[in-house]
Amino acid sequence: MASPSSSSSNPTTYPSFRYHPRHPSFPYTARDFQRQDESPDTDFYSAPRYVTHIDDHAISVLREYYAQTLPAKGRVLDFCSSWVSHFPKELEARAVKTARGQLADRDEGLEVVGMGINEKELAANPILRTRLLRDLNEQPDIPAEVGTLDAATCVVSIDYLIHPREVLESLRARMKKGGVVHLVVSNRCFPTKAVGRWLRVGEQEKLLMVGDYLYWSGWREVEIVTVCDGKGEGGGWFGMGRPDPLWVVTGKNVDG
Repeated sequence: MASPSSSSSNPTTYPSFRYHPRHPSFPYTARDFQRQDESPDTDFYSAPRYVTHIDDHAISVLREYYAQTLPAKGRVLDFCSSWVSHFPKELEARAVKTARGQLADRDEGLEVVGMGINEKELAANPILRTRLLRDLNEQPDIPAEVGTLDAATCVVSIDYLIHPREVLESLRARMKKGGVVHLVVSNRCFPTKAVGRWLRVGEQEKLLMVGDYLYWSGWREVEIVTVCDGKGEGGGWFGMGRPDPLWVVTGKNVDG
């Protein structure tokens, strides 16, 4: 799913398949979202972690994917954000100029709104024009102050949300018609904070589970895209092992 205003001039074709709903209604119960550690997330994430949660190869291919799919202008929400958003250099440069007031919002610039749980991590992210502190497990909605969005991203964090349908419903309410959300999934997580069902199922079911989240919160044209299949070499520590697999589950807001 590539945006007509994306910044890539040499597009890559990614393997993908269209999600189709498997259940007559939202299939998950409160038990599916129970976690090993139910202590407040604000405590768990109180200390900033200036680390990346996928390997360098996965970061590189994610930037290539973003270069093809994210708009070059407008407003993008990066939710569950931190000190780095993994945008490609061209979009990163445009976002930094917008954050500094060197480009006009929406007409010329790329305004990135970052929403996360750690104030210091958000402060260290140079591409963010606006920073919003919010624990989406305590307040499972995207507030109106994010404005009207052209796109949204969430990197390897959808597995931590205990109210994903409510969050994604509210996100869709903020998204313009035709806007796309990109939910990035890998096989890494903090297991004590991931929802229980995530830890009990395999990779394919995880992807379909995210597809369920999107479909039953009103998103349509849901697709599951393989950005890196995790095979071959060049990943892991010092590029000596297999790379982290990486998928993106996308949904489009088809309503005006």
